[in-house]
Amino acid sequence: MLLTNLLTILLLFTATMSNENPVTQPDLTAGYRAAAERIIEAATADHHAWDRLAHLTDYYPHRLGGSQMLEDALDWSVKTLTEDGIPKVWTQDVPVPHWVRGREHARVLHPVTKELPMLGLGGSVGTGGDPITAEVLIVGSFQELKDRADEADGRIVVWNVPFTDYGATVQYRGRGAVEAAKAGALASVIRSVTPFSMQTPHTGGLRYDPDVPRIPGAAITPEDAEWIQRMVNRGETVELELYMEAETLPDAMSRNVIAEIPGSEFPEEIVVIGCHIDSWDVGHGAMDDAGGCIVTWEALRLIHLLDLQPKRTIRLVLFTNEENGIRG
Repeated sequence: MLLTNLLTILLLFTATMSNENPVTQPDLTAGYRAAAERIIEAATADHHAWDRLAHLTDYYPHRLGGSQMLEDALDWSVKTLTEDGIPKVWTQDVPVPHWVRGREHARVLHPVTKELPMLGLGGSVGTGGDPITAEVLIVGSFQELKDRADEADGRIVVWNVPFTDYGATVQYRGRGAVEAAKAGALASVIRSVTPFSMQTPHTGGLRYDPDVPRIPGAAITPEDAEWIQRMVNRGETVELELYMEAETLPDAMSRNVIAEIPGSEFPEEIVVIGCHIDSWDVGHGAMDDAGGCIVTWEALRLIHLLDLQPKRTIRLVLFTNEENGIRG
């Protein structure tokens, strides 16, 4: 009986509430809408962001950690942020890895002679001053290498792993050399981690295990990985020559570039926006991540240009050395 009475009261209460007007939730964005519209209007009024991105990538490409090109880009960033009138601009010293690519090549010697576009992977060791020449063992997964580990000793392992998604495929770039070395391979060559290719190899970082011998790691194009696969499927023995002068020098000193607009009410509360300004040594890094740098930089610049006063400190950080060390 008690349960019935409670249920009746609940139903009556619910029915009563349903006939009342719903509680109006406050619009949390209302106070920011006018400022946001001004920022959007200013951002789309000209090509300033595009022009600045073009300047960064045209004058300062190949911004690899440890390189003079990266340091020149950082000098330009400090100078330009200061010219933008940002109230506080400074740098933070960061010791970074200093990997140098050097000369490199890959070519098939058998069953035909064929030059392969290739790129050594960032952080890789070299081939010791002379080319490595060995028969190829081509595999499509870590499990396949494990199953065929007795065939890998003294050979060059080629990972022909088609792109599915970045997270699943990039592990062969990161771990491929370690897994190949465990099986006794002389070198590890991956199919470039990309869904599209026009005979364009892609570099990127690899990782070593301190308990496993370090062997060279390189990338070839998806087209050439498929070519090797077809040759092997026909019963051919594929012999590959790999030469890399890559080496890691002592750490170099780099910098994070930091700029901020102090908050008017809560300056100790900091909103951080940023990106990494370094790139690989063989590209301009326009998308990864100069574009991110310019987008966040423009947000800070426009807030200052429009004389908007944020309540909290807005801090921009152009991080150094993401690509080959994540030190910044």
